[in-house]
Amino acid sequence: MINKINRIIFMGTPEFAVPTLQALLDHNENVVAVVTQPDRPKGRGRKLSLPPVKILAESHAIPVLQPTKIRTDDFLETIREFDPDLIVVAAYGRILPGPLLNLPPLGTINVHGSLLPKYRGAAPIQRAILNGEKETGITIMQMDEGMDTGDILLQKSLFIKKNDTSATLAAKMADLGGRLLIEAIDLLRKEKLQPEKQDDSLATDAPMLDKDEARIDWKKPAERISCLIRGLDPWPLAFTEHEGEWLRLFAPEVISGEPTEPPGTLCRADRDGLMIATGHDYLLVREVQRQGGNRMTVDAFLRGRPLQTGIRFGAR
Repeated sequence: MINKINRIIFMGTPEFAVPTLQALLDHNENVVAVVTQPDRPKGRGRKLSLPPVKILAESHAIPVLQPTKIRTDDFLETIREFDPDLIVVAAYGRILPGPLLNLPPLGTINVHGSLLPKYRGAAPIQRAILNGEKETGITIMQMDEGMDTGDILLQKSLFIKKNDTSATLAAKMADLGGRLLIEAIDLLRKEKLQPEKQDDSLATDAPMLDKDEARIDWKKPAERISCLIRGLDPWPLAFTEHEGEWLRLFAPEVISGEPTEPPGTLCRADRDGLMIATGHDYLLVREVQRQGGNRMTVDAFLRGRPLQTGIRFGAR
């Protein structure tokens, strides 16, 4: 017997979800509707910004739904009228109710940015970097009403490079997610997917990021600080204080050595970057952004604002 998957509804919102929708279209799947978040005001001008998924859907003349509420009978009936065989979700941005998840004959599957049961929650990619993981991956999951607790359908791992930020890793994960989804759909059609229960004892959480996490504690090891800087890039961006202003740091590298200087001390400042003492090892930072300024290389920054070695960042 072959599962009928002739009509798919896609639910997703940010850039991470775009390659998944594109993969469905490239595979000639019949995406009958796309559900995405409402347009939001963005930037200083508060101009309405369209979700990236909406832009792609409209370029292919796919009907787009942008409900403000999804736990209503009206919305459920709207989805029912599209008669989907399957719902595919990738970073939609809301918890979906049971009646919606179970409406299609084949239910709802999700492209999740971690190797479940690790990193259940809203920020799995960022948390993997913040915690110093060496690998992560994509899970295709049969959704249930829990927070990423559904059965695992397919997984593939991905190596995290030492210079990966949340932005660069998310881009690679998004592409992998699209490819793995198509593999899962092909197997689902042939009834060759074997759902696997998650081991809840191995589960870890990936809560949303908070701005309060962004301040650098120089007493921590350089490796931890490097993970913080990369994990919070592009948001909310790790920072330290200097002369009463914040200074955001980017492109970190751990330099081995046992500092004799107090944590946060600037030990070197030249075209190669800022060398800063930490609780263990040194941290070399190659790009910065001062308060009210733009992101730039340390070389460019120092030409306009020289820094004296011996100063301490983060000192209050």
